Amino acid sequence: MSLDVIAAPSPNFNDRKLPISLIILHYTGMETGRVALERMCDPNAQVSAHYMVEEDGRIFQLVADDKRAWHAGVSYWQGERDINSASIGVEIVNGGHDFGLPEYPAQQVAAVCLLVDELMRRHGLKPRQVIGHSDIAVDRKQDPGEHFPWTVLEGRGLAVQLRGEAASDTLLSDLERAGYDPEADQEDVVRAFQRRHRPLQVDGRVDGETSALVAAAAAIYGRK
Repeated sequence: MSLDVIAAPSPNFNDRKLPISLIILHYTGMETGRVALERMCDPNAQVSAHYMVEEDGRIFQLVADDKRAWHAGVSYWQGERDINSASIGVEIVNGGHDFGLPEYPAQQVAAVCLLVDELMRRHGLKPRQVIGHSDIAVDRKQDPGEHFPWTVLEGRGLAVQLRGEAASDTLLSDLERAGYDPEADQEDVVRAFQRRHRPLQVDGRVDGETSALVAAAAAIYGRK
């Protein structure tokens, strides 16, 4: 599959204040891709993303990479709160939790992989710089959700794959090192972490497996 991008300009952007250091993956959480695209192009909505990936694999570009799209909202990652300025936002068409959390079609996932790979190359980003909306807004957001196939991206070197070995001795410190908001509720943070790295059991509880994965995350995401 080649990367064929369809222009769908949105007026909802402004100037960046920071260099690009993240790719944030979202689900649209709306009935259809058409409805989501219309909303992100509506100046009254004041929301947008750089790209939207349809269920059939079509990729739309709404905002130029060098501009600041409005997709992250109130958020935090590794000490930064203006995530819109620091990131590329990719909306993936999926009804999300409000619409039964559908599975992501294979052709859509393939297109997401192509897009993420291109963006990583273009902006010199590493797998640890590809994260989900739920990682940066632990108390507000759940997307791209437990059904998003992070393992496919991990297998292609487009996202971090963790292998937990030893449990964390300093859980809160390790979660902060990994990137999560130290001011957020611990259970919200743990739940967001599990949603990304252990989606089969998202309960907000710190068991041995979660603790070991947090230690591994701190070692990988905490690198400069």
